[in-house]
Amino acid sequence: MHLLNPAQHSRRAFLRRSGQLALTGTALPFALNLAAMGEAAAFDATDYKALVCVFLYGGNDYANTVVAYDDPNYNLYSTIRGGGAGQTAGGIALAKAALTPTLLTPTTPLANGRQYALHPSMTGLTGLFNAGQAAVQLNVGPLVVPLTLAQYKSSDRSTYPLPPKLFSHNDQQSIWQSSSPEGSTVGWGGNIGDLAMSANTNSLFTCINLSGNAVFLSGDSALSYQVSTGGAVPVNSVKSNVYGSAAVKTAMGSLVQQTRSHVLENEYNRVTKRAIGAEVSISSALANVPATNAPFSNFATDNLSNQLKMVARLIAANSVLGNKRQVFMVSIGGFDLHDNLIAQHPGVLGQVSTAMKAFYDATVTLGVANKVTAFTASDFGRTLASNGDGSDHGWGSHHLVVGGAVRGAAFYGTPPPISIGTTTAPDDQWHVGQGRLLPTTSVDQYASTLATWFGVAASEQAGILPNLRHFGGAGYPTNLGFMS
Repeated sequence: MHLLNPAQHSRRAFLRRSGQLALTGTALPFALNLAAMGEAAAFDATDYKALVCVFLYGGNDYANTVVAYDDPNYNLYSTIRGGGAGQTAGGIALAKAALTPTLLTPTTPLANGRQYALHPSMTGLTGLFNAGQAAVQLNVGPLVVPLTLAQYKSSDRSTYPLPPKLFSHNDQQSIWQSSSPEGSTVGWGGNIGDLAMSANTNSLFTCINLSGNAVFLSGDSALSYQVSTGGAVPVNSVKSNVYGSAAVKTAMGSLVQQTRSHVLENEYNRVTKRAIGAEVSISSALANVPATNAPFSNFATDNLSNQLKMVARLIAANSVLGNKRQVFMVSIGGFDLHDNLIAQHPGVLGQVSTAMKAFYDATVTLGVANKVTAFTASDFGRTLASNGDGSDHGWGSHHLVVGGAVRGAAFYGTPPPISIGTTTAPDDQWHVGQGRLLPTTSVDQYASTLATWFGVAASEQAGILPNLRHFGGAGYPTNLGFMS
């Protein structure tokens, strides 16, 4: 009863019923007009805004990403992870001296002298944080209801439900993106898109995915339109000559777009025609975006940078395409580091830092830095305890939010104690074993904060984030405060 229940989405339920009513024929204009009126009333966008989800597939190791730096906590971290004497590197612990260049300096220091540094490869994001354009949300992860350790261990799953299939890659990826395990067909990014569609001239470009098929951008009405790092994906038999023949290309174009009497054939051709038209629109719009509009030359050549480069170009083309609100998704893999954490983690984190810094710089050049917010997400965090050469599946993790509208140079949430949860000390009430963090901030709270900035009304958020109704009490605000 705590998971996604589309029947409770009042506007979406109305749209479904209107669609069913429209099948009678005469009700179609009535149903569509009411639907349009409902969407317009819910979402009135007069300016441009974009959300960009940067998904880290595999489950990012939180402890070597946002690293304890003050001596007492660094020493605990180093001991647990096998560090050497004198705060040197060892096991899967980073040397303290290597962290000094990426020390995070918040405007308001954390209580009890707590300090953090980013991984040494993340100099770009360190600069953004210290300049006020990035923030860190501490210990966020999927929760159905707020939980203490005792409630987590309780057998009363009716009162204290857990997210289903904890520690499973595919399921936790889906739960982060949709509040439901693998097999879900609707994500919260897509549900935000449902509300924003009426703000865009071409609603197909409301939700754009550069990372392949993912549930995050699928809505009840909004489609996850996929593009590549090279732009819109063409239907080759219509775009190019077939067997070297322009005549065959023309014939194919006619066959796959003409109206058919058979309902399934007609629907197939309708979708194909829409795809062909969308490719033409995107390609034309991108052709009119000069490279000088964003510092594309500063982007690295890795795939994540190229994905964000294309997002920047699409944002630059927003006025041509008629967009007021857009949600994007990009991704990078390589974070499932049970082994080789020290060898491989710097490379993927370095790509994240370089790409997100360059993307932010591009939004500055475009004059939309305060209109675009990028945020990280991942399957789960990992264990603080070492398994010898890496870390295992966890739960809560730390995430970064970047943009001109971010209340940066700040940490949000409560710094978790450095512990692996093997004693009865109060600090160990934060951990569910091997240093796996019990989240103190839910994905729904994280998403709600982003959705509020984007323009989603409080009354609409329960339909987007089904577990949000369980939060909002003391210690669990629905708005975490990291957006201005």
